[in-house]
Amino acid sequence: MTLRQALTFATDQLAANPHLRDHAHRDAELLLLHVLELDRASLLAHPTRALTPQQSALYETAIARRLGLEPVQYITGRQEFYGLELKVTPATLIPRPETEHLVEAVLQRLPGDKPLEILDIGTGTGAIALALAAHLPIARITALDLSAEALEVARENARIHQLDHRIHFVMSDLFDAIPESDRIASFDVIVSNPPYVAESDRAGLHPEVRDHEPAQALFGGPEGLDIYRRMIPLAYIALKSGGLLALEIGEGQKEALTDLLADWKDPVFVPDLQGIPRIALAVR
Repeated sequence: MTLRQALTFATDQLAANPHLRDHAHRDAELLLLHVLELDRASLLAHPTRALTPQQSALYETAIARRLGLEPVQYITGRQEFYGLELKVTPATLIPRPETEHLVEAVLQRLPGDKPLEILDIGTGTGAIALALAAHLPIARITALDLSAEALEVARENARIHQLDHRIHFVMSDLFDAIPESDRIASFDVIVSNPPYVAESDRAGLHPEVRDHEPAQALFGGPEGLDIYRRMIPLAYIALKSGGLLALEIGEGQKEALTDLLADWKDPVFVPDLQGIPRIALAVR
């Protein structure tokens, strides 16, 4: 079977599934490139190249996993985020473009030439911490997560990008593992993409998200606000005067976050590309 034939056959298989139809060709191509360890230019230049039996078997396995609605990122084991290629596993939430908006909003408000102390709560793959470390060369970052498995992925990503000496990873439920002395007026920035999907929205999620990504990183209680309610008062204490709190939020949560940030200075909500308020920023 040639590359072109394999790609066409896989695309047709994926397109037969209504959940996968919209991106069938893209996914089939990404998985073929992954299996063959090729770039797209090579694929386009040599469409009649034949797959070996081993390559065909690996590709069939990858397509079967995708037909089971497993995310492409878990099959390939990687996802690009803010210019960094990150390892991802089923223990971690897959980094998304909305979170790149969070990084961008933070970087726009921070000086790059000061030794800032930054806290990333719920680091997952380490995406936010690594992106900030890459663009703030003298900042020091503490990255927290409740999942030991996620932290191991984050540590590996930091090692790959040679940022592990700048980021301190800690297993913690919010501030629980932070020393008492560091919980009061210690950070210049606190940033978080916490679990914010409401439990009531679980049934309506795309099955590849609902059934494959870690529930602990997705769901934030009945209204999706549980972590915000716990985190925001603690962040107020932990930030220095004038410090920045930056949060990713869910659709329809602006009003609730406005109330939760009532004691903060200058709350601002930044929309995503669809005009949905996606980032909440506030000053201590």
